[in-house]
Amino acid sequence: MAIGIKSYRPTVSGSTHMVTAGHYLATASGYRILEQGGNATDAGVAAGITLNVVLPQWTNFGGVAPIIIHDAQKKETVEISGLGRWPKAANIDDYLAKYGGDLPAGIPRTVTPAGADAWMTALKLYGTMTFEQVVTPAMELAENGFPVPATLASYFAKSAGDDLTHETDDQVQWPSTVEIFYPGGRAFKEGETLVQKDLARSFKRLIEVEKKNASLGREGAIQAARDFFYKGEIAQEIVDFHQTNGGLITMEDLADFHVGVNAPAHGTYKGIDVYTCGPWCQGPVSIQALQILEGMDLNGMGHNSADYVHAVLEALSLAISDREAYYGDPDFVDVPMEGLLSKSFAEERRAMIDMKKAFGEMPEAGNPWRHQGMESPNGKPARPEPVGGGLQADTSYTAVIDRWGNAFSATPSDTIAYNPIIPGLGFIASGRGSQSWLDHNHPSSLQPGKRPRLTPNPALAMKDGKVLMPFGTPGGDVQPQSMVQLFLNVVEFGMEVQEAIEAPRVSTWGFPNSFWPHAYNPGFVGVEGRISPEVVEDLRKRGHAVEVWDDFTPRMGCLCAIHVDQERGSRNGGADPRRDGYAMGR
Repeated sequence: MAIGIKSYRPTVSGSTHMVTAGHYLATASGYRILEQGGNATDAGVAAGITLNVVLPQWTNFGGVAPIIIHDAQKKETVEISGLGRWPKAANIDDYLAKYGGDLPAGIPRTVTPAGADAWMTALKLYGTMTFEQVVTPAMELAENGFPVPATLASYFAKSAGDDLTHETDDQVQWPSTVEIFYPGGRAFKEGETLVQKDLARSFKRLIEVEKKNASLGREGAIQAARDFFYKGEIAQEIVDFHQTNGGLITMEDLADFHVGVNAPAHGTYKGIDVYTCGPWCQGPVSIQALQILEGMDLNGMGHNSADYVHAVLEALSLAISDREAYYGDPDFVDVPMEGLLSKSFAEERRAMIDMKKAFGEMPEAGNPWRHQGMESPNGKPARPEPVGGGLQADTSYTAVIDRWGNAFSATPSDTIAYNPIIPGLGFIASGRGSQSWLDHNHPSSLQPGKRPRLTPNPALAMKDGKVLMPFGTPGGDVQPQSMVQLFLNVVEFGMEVQEAIEAPRVSTWGFPNSFWPHAYNPGFVGVEGRISPEVVEDLRKRGHAVEVWDDFTPRMGCLCAIHVDQERGSRNGGADPRRDGYAMGR
């Protein structure tokens, strides 16, 4: 039965194609490509690279870009692991000795840039257009500029102060970043035009290489452009800048890097297939939480009742405790994915939920090894100690469904606060090292060539082999939490996708934060102000340390999704008013 949640925007519906993204100009870029005859991947890459231009506070072309693609003709669903690796020269002991147990922002956190490879690999394997065609909308916005929206103006003002005298973010100390984003020592105001000439020039250089190699065919020419970034002149400029500033990245690190194209993580909820990226990110948390909740009468509890909110928070807490114990780069860590995503493990974890009492601190991790017929090869994970620190939230998201039934779901990230802009290139090299641990025993420990455990994680729901809903959000550790609530709003409570996105959300933070210094606040729960005071009081009686946030807070992310009405064939797009998201289709 549908629940009547007031929504402030209409669901955008169409029968041909649909795109949604965390910024309206990115949505426009994707729609432009769809109207030119491109498929979901063509449009998704165009929207994603545009996000890198228009949301410098949350995403970057040299950052990360995890992607899930469904190819309807091939009947194939894949993940693209758009996440960089630590330089081969990086290791924990050196870092502990050099930085005294800290992991400083900036160059020391640099991993190989992955976004460029992810976009171009997706385009080469699953697109139909040239790199020039899909990057042109983003390149025009970088070269000609775009009006700074209130969200970006607010970021600039907070990070620098109008005259750069109030230094609250590291990027104000980096001349190459200040030159572009704080010209003349002042932050951009709302409505002023932000131009990024160096970034536009980087796009043009890649286009030139693609054109020179047109004789290799579409795929070969895209690969040549990609190699120019990772093995050619651009690579050399990245390395020169980082090594001049004490960084560890080498030409070998860049030349050896490539994103993976693999089968995604998979689970089910009441006959609906749910796909996320693998345990190199936190994606499987959504699957685990949904499979724990599958055996509970959520509809009977009532939407956002105290029982329902408690059940969701506790299921998420259990899934996230398993994330802390087991998730890491599967090239380095033996992750028990079969057990983690088994229904029997979900049932075992579900039995731990006490409907009258919150866990308080992070619950103990389960033993998924037993559910794949073996004993744990590792010892029991250590309990975390409370640590102070902020709750970081960057990233953006885009989804596309085209007329042929293909789907694209991507969560690009990495802010200009992570690392200095590389002079002449206009982008950063990913600072995702912030998501590693300086602990040899942690599954996401810093190791040479290893990937940090990533927060961005796109998802895709399918039913009967056909696309049902690509969905995702920014928001650091809140991502799977908001995504689970969106999914349940649609599947359990019958909401239209826009009202499902706008409905009030809750979040738990009783676990080590994914970002350095991995703040841990046992029992802490944030809820939006539209959750009723009676529910808040009930949750507190059960032991949740509840803090009431704004009615619509970007701390809960910026969900975007496209829901397919499989009976009628319509594509229904939704986007979150908590940030700058919009949907467009026809």
